[in-house]
Amino acid sequence: MTTMIAGLQGKKYDLDLPSMRDKVSPEEWQARVDLAACYRLVALWDMTDMIANHISVRVPGEPEHFLINAYGLLYEEITASSLIKIDLDGNIIAKPDFDYGVNRAGFVIHSAVHRARHDAACVIHTHTPAGMAISSMKCGLLPLTQTAMRFAKVAYHDYEGVAVSLDEQARIVADLGDADLMVLRNHGLLTVGPTVPQAFSNIYRAELACKAQLMAMTAGTELVMPSAEVIAHTNHLYRPEVRRPFGVLEWPALMRKLDRIDPTYRD
Repeated sequence: MTTMIAGLQGKKYDLDLPSMRDKVSPEEWQARVDLAACYRLVALWDMTDMIANHISVRVPGEPEHFLINAYGLLYEEITASSLIKIDLDGNIIAKPDFDYGVNRAGFVIHSAVHRARHDAACVIHTHTPAGMAISSMKCGLLPLTQTAMRFAKVAYHDYEGVAVSLDEQARIVADLGDADLMVLRNHGLLTVGPTVPQAFSNIYRAELACKAQLMAMTAGTELVMPSAEVIAHTNHLYRPEVRRPFGVLEWPALMRKLDRIDPTYRD
């Protein structure tokens, strides 16, 4: 049975969209499949906020363009062909034949990072309960666990309201710096990575670290904080050039998991 959903004007849209595979380069198609898989994985691990939030990836060979979700689809519905290609100024370059567009807050945040961080091919932003809770704590994310220590630097950006103003972009970029994880105060989490698999590994581990910290802080016992030397040594061992780029080895297994559950993300 074809799935139908309501559009912006109350119209109905057929999600059995024509494939984009033959209309884009092989490199872009692979990026689309990986990004759609990332959306499905974020949904699978319950890191979504209905149709809100965003994951984007730069189009290979097109540094001014990136792919992002259509504003109106649940993460579990997203496919390689349903993604929208936009440029750094927010102009739509390619999209399916439906009225859904791009959430402005998603464009503001993601275009700012893609423009400034050429190493950040993928950007993930979430509003999970754990991430929002940590973002509301003055202490932020603490290096209490090995999982948290993987992040050498945790950046912070103060809340300015819903991110729809272009003038906030400069402050987002300045606060992010060269970090792989930024806590958006009173808002949520943002991670970046040179590939989709590495960015997903970062958000998955950031989420775990936030959950573990909240559980430890509510246990009512004194917390054990590792020494600065141990924290630095542990982080060193998580550097991609030291052992491996975390997320890459896991990615084929994660895609096999998705294929067993629902392979339509590849469409």
